[in-house]
Amino acid sequence: MLKKNTPLILIPARMDATRLPGKPLEKIGQMPMIHHVYQKAHQANIGPVCVATPDGQIKDYLTQHDIPVILTSLDHQSGTDRIAEAADLIDPDKQHDIIINLQGDLPFIPSSYIQKVLLPLEKHNYDIGTLAAAFTEKDTALTPSVVKIALDYHPDASVAKALYFSRQPIPYTQTKDMPFYYHIGVYAYRRKALEKFVQMPACFLEHHEKLEQLRALTYGDSIGVAFVNHPPLSIDTPEDLQKARDLYIQNAESL
Repeated sequence: MLKKNTPLILIPARMDATRLPGKPLEKIGQMPMIHHVYQKAHQANIGPVCVATPDGQIKDYLTQHDIPVILTSLDHQSGTDRIAEAADLIDPDKQHDIIINLQGDLPFIPSSYIQKVLLPLEKHNYDIGTLAAAFTEKDTALTPSVVKIALDYHPDASVAKALYFSRQPIPYTQTKDMPFYYHIGVYAYRRKALEKFVQMPACFLEHHEKLEQLRALTYGDSIGVAFVNHPPLSIDTPEDLQKARDLYIQNAESL
C-alpha cells in the first residue's frame, strides 16, 4: 500500500548499458550496484522506493531480496520514459504529486542528496528539481562526459534557476563567485511536468548536446537546482566500477 502525498522514488535500471553491460548487477563489496542505490533511497525516508526495469535478471534478484521492483517496456529510449511508465503502473490514481528519478549508477549518493532534490519544488515553484556541485578540478570541468550547468545564480541562494546544460564548460569564464557547476543527474518532477516531458518530442538542442533535460527547458518548464558539496561517483565504465570497488574497500563503514 503506497503512502499518500509523499514523493515516489523510482530507480531506472537496465542490463544493456553500452559502456558497461550488466552494470546494475555488478557487485561492489557484497552487493550489486542496484542494491546499494536502493538502500540509499530507502534511507532517505521520504517516500516509497521502487526499481523500474525491463530485465528479468534484475527483477529476479530484487524480488529475492524483498526490494520493490516493476517490469517496464523494453522500448524506452531513456530512464525518464521508463519512470513515467512505472509511475503510471504503480500509482494509476496519481496520489503521488512528485516523482523522483534516481539513477541506478550512483551507489554512494548520500541519502541527504536525495532529500535535497525536493528543495526546488517544496520551497520554490519550480517544475523540476535537480542537483549541482561546484567543480574543484579544472580538468574535470573540461571533460565532455561531465555535464555542466549555467545558472541564474546568487552566491547566497540555496536554489538557482537552470538556464542551460552543456557538455562544454559554461559560462565562458569562471570566478570565485561563479565557478563551473557539475550537474548531478537526480531529478524531482512534479507529476504534470513528468507527463508533459515524455509526451513532447525530442528538441533540436537535446539532439546536439545529447542531454534530454534540455527538452524541459525548450518546452517551457523550469528547472531549479539545489547545491551539494561534492558530486557522487557515477559508474559508467569498467574503470569507474573498479574505482567504486576500491573506494568501498577503503571506506565501507562510512559509505
